[in-house]
Amino acid sequence: MIYLGLAAYTAWQWLPSQTTREVHRRVGWLAAASMVLNAPWLLVTQQGWIWLSVGVIFALALVLGVLLRRLTMLGTEGLLDRVVLDGTFGLYLGWVAVATCANVTAALVADGVEPGPVVSDVAAVLVLAVVAALGLVFARRLGGRYAVAAAMGWGLAWITVGRVTDEPESLVTGVAAAVVAVLVLALHGVSPHARAHHPGL
Repeated sequence: MIYLGLAAYTAWQWLPSQTTREVHRRVGWLAAASMVLNAPWLLVTQQGWIWLSVGVIFALALVLGVLLRRLTMLGTEGLLDRVVLDGTFGLYLGWVAVATCANVTAALVADGVEPGPVVSDVAAVLVLAVVAALGLVFARRLGGRYAVAAAMGWGLAWITVGRVTDEPESLVTGVAAAVVAVLVLALHGVSPHARAHHPGL
């Protein structure tokens, strides 16, 4: 879905009716940077260079955060803007936020950090608390964009299912992920910007 959105955005911004718009001048280079960063992240992850992948995905998250903040300040014009701009990059940021936390966890495991079950549960809850904090920041700073919340909720739902039904099984982690998913969705649904303007998908 995200890659289809990026392809649609790339084609759409080159249409004659779009080339002179300020929004593309302000966020176009950030969109391009996010696509450029995605490629090396996939590459280094496949090569098993986990800590390098953490650095790349942190940079990607920062770029997307700045991009969405600029979109919030500029506003959107019509359905296409909300779908192609807010929708695509909102989903992208939400997914990257959850993936970043998962990436850090994977890097620690790859380094041989293997705590006991209780410590693992506590660490997982702390990581999920960071995700919840990110959800709050996004809701406050980006105006309650539903695409961000949807992508984060989707990622957290997969964590819930994985920890409840697969190894390493952890009911505590599964329940915590489900609670954070509901919290993130609620935060974006009740933000003042979302209630007043419904700006982002």
